Amino acid sequence: MVFSSSYSYTLVNLGDGYHYLKRVSIWAVVGTLAMIFFSKVNYWHWSKYANLAFIVSIILLILVLTPLGIERNYARRWLGVGESLTFMPSEVAKFAAIIFIPTSISRKKEKMQTFSQGILPYLMIIGLYFGLIFKQPDFSTAFVVVVMIFAMVFVGGIKFSHFLSIAGTGVGAITLLLAYILFSGKGGYKAERITTFLDPWKDPTDKGYQVIQSLLAIGTGGIFGRGLGRSVQKHFYLPEPQNDFIFSIIAEELGFIGGITVILLFMILIWRGIKIAMSAPDMLGCLMSTGVITMIAVQVMINIAVATSSMPATGIPLPFISYGGSSLVIFMSAIGIVLNISKHTNLDRS
Repeated sequence: MVFSSSYSYTLVNLGDGYHYLKRVSIWAVVGTLAMIFFSKVNYWHWSKYANLAFIVSIILLILVLTPLGIERNYARRWLGVGESLTFMPSEVAKFAAIIFIPTSISRKKEKMQTFSQGILPYLMIIGLYFGLIFKQPDFSTAFVVVVMIFAMVFVGGIKFSHFLSIAGTGVGAITLLLAYILFSGKGGYKAERITTFLDPWKDPTDKGYQVIQSLLAIGTGGIFGRGLGRSVQKHFYLPEPQNDFIFSIIAEELGFIGGITVILLFMILIWRGIKIAMSAPDMLGCLMSTGVITMIAVQVMINIAVATSSMPATGIPLPFISYGGSSLVIFMSAIGIVLNISKHTNLDRS
């Protein structure tokens, strides 16, 4: 789908219609090797490097906000050399959290029931991650990290009353943040995205253009689609068809059937991950699986919700499908950890 959605753009702008296909193929090979590697190494081994992973991820998130960070489309989210060899520190932060948070919780055990040693330290970690990623700005990834950590902490055994109070505070904070963005006059592009979501036809040639083109792509796909490679919207109508809006191209070319098939495949993957988490041999394995599956589930929901105009537009890729090297490698590495946990579960059963 990356090749189909990007061919016209890369042919006209880069002189090579296979540019993204070549790059994503390389990253797919790297991701597959990473998945195999992590599936072979005992997941307990990574707990030795939990603190290091956390520190490195924070350092990278700080560096991306300095002049070393690479800016694209008014967002500073990348580190690397030039435009070709780059990666997103926020993706590294997700993976680091999947190792660090479960390791920390599994060591605390009954202390998780207390506020000072249970929920409080993780609130500080959430605030640190959220603040650094939101500053890029990248609200969607920051939201994914927050939900992912909350899910692991909740499963890790914090008091339900603590969870409810924090969840209520979080909802209140988000409400105040949205109110500030909309009514303070200082919301900038964030306010524009929210108002565009409420009425994209108010500015169909500028602010609402991308969402409208996405809906046109999905709508014109019908039941069975135009056919693989026959999308019209990818021909410079829909911006970023290979990234944030690749689901729209899937629905246009493969139709309602293709879109539902993709959603069902993700649901099967998520359900299988939940089963692995529930039957994991220990708390560490359970929490790692929970983190990985929550990360995938939340990101899938956000991406598809944006493509269908069910929430304000925000830049976040569809796991395993959208173009993006660091995202693909991180997701496949995370799946490798879940596969290793599953293998130990099967061994314990036998």
